[in-house]
Amino acid sequence: MREVDDAMRKDQVETFLLRYGKPLLAAIVIALLALAGFLYWQHRQKAEAETASEQLILALDDLDAGNAAGAQAKLAPIATGSGGAATMAQLAQAGALLEKGKGDDAAKLYSKVAQDSATPQPLRDLATVREIAAAYDKLPPQTVIDRLSALSQPGNPWFGIAGEMVGVAYLKQGKVKQAGPLFVKIAKDRTQPDALRARVRQLAGQLGYDAIDDVVTAAGPDGADAGGE
Repeated sequence: MREVDDAMRKDQVETFLLRYGKPLLAAIVIALLALAGFLYWQHRQKAEAETASEQLILALDDLDAGNAAGAQAKLAPIATGSGGAATMAQLAQAGALLEKGKGDDAAKLYSKVAQDSATPQPLRDLATVREIAAAYDKLPPQTVIDRLSALSQPGNPWFGIAGEMVGVAYLKQGKVKQAGPLFVKIAKDRTQPDALRARVRQLAGQLGYDAIDDVVTAAGPDGADAGGE
């Protein structure tokens, strides 16, 4: 009985292999090829990302050294790619354009980053603020308000810078009641840079709003207000 049972099992295995052996072998080969292809693609992506990062660092070093031409040569191929390195390259290119006085071209690059849904939101917010700042004088006040309203709220990392631009846009529209209180909030926010607080404190004072919450902090060594009021 044991011999008969072994023979039956052997026959079943042979029948299975004859019927399904080739398709099964093909499936295994395809799976192995797919895995090999994925591993190669992953390795290549990592290598390209490392190369792009190295080139980006070299380009930033060129910018710091005043070598704009050398930086641009390194940034151009990175900026046309994808991923974080491409985004940083585009931001660096836009910054270089601003330094050259090419605000319109810089604003276009910042806009590209700001509208890229694949870019992390903090970088998109940065690009939005820089875009508006680069094209500020040419934008309608309401566009400035609409684009920066979410960023000009207390607690937002861009509250001070975005809020100042929104406040000035309100002034251009003659909306003193919206601009004044906003300047006051920025001036009283101790997390903001002192120079920014001094500017908006002075603007608030000119509009008739008291933005001084600490006389010692707001005043200079001789008692004069740091904002020039």
